[in-house]
Amino acid sequence: MKAIVIREFGGPDVLKLDEVERPVPTGAQVLVKIGAVGVNPVDTYLRSGVYPKLPPLPYTPGKDSAGVIESVGSDVREFKPGDRVYTSGSLTGTYAEYALADEKDVAPLPDNVTFEQGAGIWTPYATAFRALFQKASAKAGETVLIHGASGGVGLAAIQWAKNAGINAIGTASSAEGKQLILDNGADAAFDHSDEGHLDAILEYTGGKGVDVIIEMLANVNLERDFKALAMFGRIVVVGSRGSLEFSPRLTMGKDASIFGMSLFNYSEAERLEIRDAVFKGLSDGSLKPVVAKRFALADASAAHEEIIASKAAGKIVLIPTTDH
Repeated sequence: MKAIVIREFGGPDVLKLDEVERPVPTGAQVLVKIGAVGVNPVDTYLRSGVYPKLPPLPYTPGKDSAGVIESVGSDVREFKPGDRVYTSGSLTGTYAEYALADEKDVAPLPDNVTFEQGAGIWTPYATAFRALFQKASAKAGETVLIHGASGGVGLAAIQWAKNAGINAIGTASSAEGKQLILDNGADAAFDHSDEGHLDAILEYTGGKGVDVIIEMLANVNLERDFKALAMFGRIVVVGSRGSLEFSPRLTMGKDASIFGMSLFNYSEAERLEIRDAVFKGLSDGSLKPVVAKRFALADASAAHEEIIASKAAGKIVLIPTTDH
């Protein structure tokens, strides 16, 4: 089978398409025939070698995908060949035509969800759910500000928020991005490249500020976020690409809380809570993954360049060459 293999950490050019042996599931493992692969910013951090915990070389990247169960190990109970699934983890990496996964890392894909949409489920929707509900404890009637809301995690956060009766404000840096935010249910959208956008958000809330901020680029935004944060507000740091100078006194004046989070620090109970909520939301249509761009598996390097350089407007997916 064909798979992307990384033999050294570095730029997008280290993503090489190779012919590798198709894995065989044993025990509680399943083999998934991949229909689409989700590309996430964390994939680029791992590839470049700057992430705190790096995989041993060589490796095939990717955790998110969707497809059909090809075969199962002898101890698998929940799935059978032919079942439509999405993955939340992989033993062999999902940037491939087939991927091996533990049974616990696959979940049913409702019939109303395409493979391309399914590839954009776990990392964005689980991250947004964990940030909003398991960390910030956001509740109906509160207001949340989602920075970079036109990306995969941001759109997921809007959908989760609106489904829970939470007022959602999103930011983007293009007219297209702002429209996408509104199309996905946000109550308001602002241009975060406008220096006065936080003042405008504060005015929009009648001077109260927002109860929760989902922060995708903390090294740029964290200190100035306090301008738009309400008393007793909570900020959840989902992403950061560097360091910053920060005044801790800002947290004191508003009795504010700052939470750091990494998706895969969840407990087993939290993981199951997310999985159940995702299936319900996909099935009833309240969660609708947005696919922005598609790349062939062989063009994974271009997909990595795109996800960092572009003004995100939905999910980027890879399409393996295997027919389904």
